[in-house]
Amino acid sequence: MNMNQFFVAGINYKKTDAAIRGEFAVSSDKYASLLQKAALMGLQELFILSTCNRTEIYGLAADANTLINLLCSETVGDADTFRQLCYIRNGREAVEHIFSVGAGLDSQILGDYEIVGQMKLAVKFARERGFVGAFMERLFNTVLQSSKAIKNGTHLSDGTISVAFAAIQYIKQQVADTHGKKIVLLGTGKIGRNTCKNLVDYLDTKNITLINRTEAKAIELATELGLQTTSYADLNKELQEADIFIVATHADKAVITRESLINSTPKILIDLSIPNNIEPSVGNLPHISLANVDDLSVINDKTLRIRQAEVPKAMAIIHNHIGEFNDWFTLRSHVPVLKAVKQKLHDMHSCEMFTATTHVTVVDTAVIQKVVNTVAVKMRTQHQPGCYYIEAINDFMTISIN
Repeated sequence: MNMNQFFVAGINYKKTDAAIRGEFAVSSDKYASLLQKAALMGLQELFILSTCNRTEIYGLAADANTLINLLCSETVGDADTFRQLCYIRNGREAVEHIFSVGAGLDSQILGDYEIVGQMKLAVKFARERGFVGAFMERLFNTVLQSSKAIKNGTHLSDGTISVAFAAIQYIKQQVADTHGKKIVLLGTGKIGRNTCKNLVDYLDTKNITLINRTEAKAIELATELGLQTTSYADLNKELQEADIFIVATHADKAVITRESLINSTPKILIDLSIPNNIEPSVGNLPHISLANVDDLSVINDKTLRIRQAEVPKAMAIIHNHIGEFNDWFTLRSHVPVLKAVKQKLHDMHSCEMFTATTHVTVVDTAVIQKVVNTVAVKMRTQHQPGCYYIEAINDFMTISIN
């Protein structure tokens, strides 16, 4: 395969707001449907990353438009709009991009370490359906190694490093004392779970009620943290009684409407969902404070300057891991040549003229492998394709005779 077959096409927070990103969000059902279509198109390796900050499709294809058309066949937004707003990376640039994303360098909140977990889930989903081959597997594993090295070797992920944590900062800015305030969290998936743990750890409160469509998931988390749960059927009642209401669901449309809050008591609402699961017009009500993921990303963070200073260290780590991946890819691209050289040497050994000329009747297969290994080393360091066979034959004859 040629490295230029690797593409990434996506939109993120840099050029699109939460509402636009919501039009291109990909749920699990849409993801599964996209992969089914990909199989019919003959695409073999790809995965889709859809988070609150971005929607990206990574894959091996003849061109980027193939991937864009596939992605947008299952989104509310159309392919033409996506093309106007998106960025496209190809080959080496696409490789650099995925490393940057995995490290949290391309996140709305610098150093956001949650992105690598979201990427793991996206790749796992594709792998289980047969869309992660040797190239994507090696690439992603190297991205994980790089991300882990940055996490452990720098301070890039210190401080406010996720939207889930920024939600806690927002609450602290709005409410001086959260004791006695009733908090309701709707949605106990990965982001909801992280947010819930932050609520307990940083607000020092257990006055939290969890709601989830699949009630068992809410009960499991509530039991672990000593919280309360209630049925999804009681959603509106809990909304009216809450002082702070957080939504971390992945519905295709709003689950909290302006109409349901027109006559409510004053409250804080936080929408961690893409697309928006709280109608944006709710924020126009005078007694409601509403924040979405874009609002949370600009919260003042005292550690931001420290994390920005860590970027060069992170880039150096990424550079080393990209080098390792490129070495693997280069060697892998030489495999067909190495196999051909090995077969040619076996054919020569079997040739009667060769044995008559060299008087060698038995050649250990280790000799052939030694020659092939020498060729492999030269292929990594030199670029002289026409010389490989000649050098291999000379080496083989020299070793065989001696």
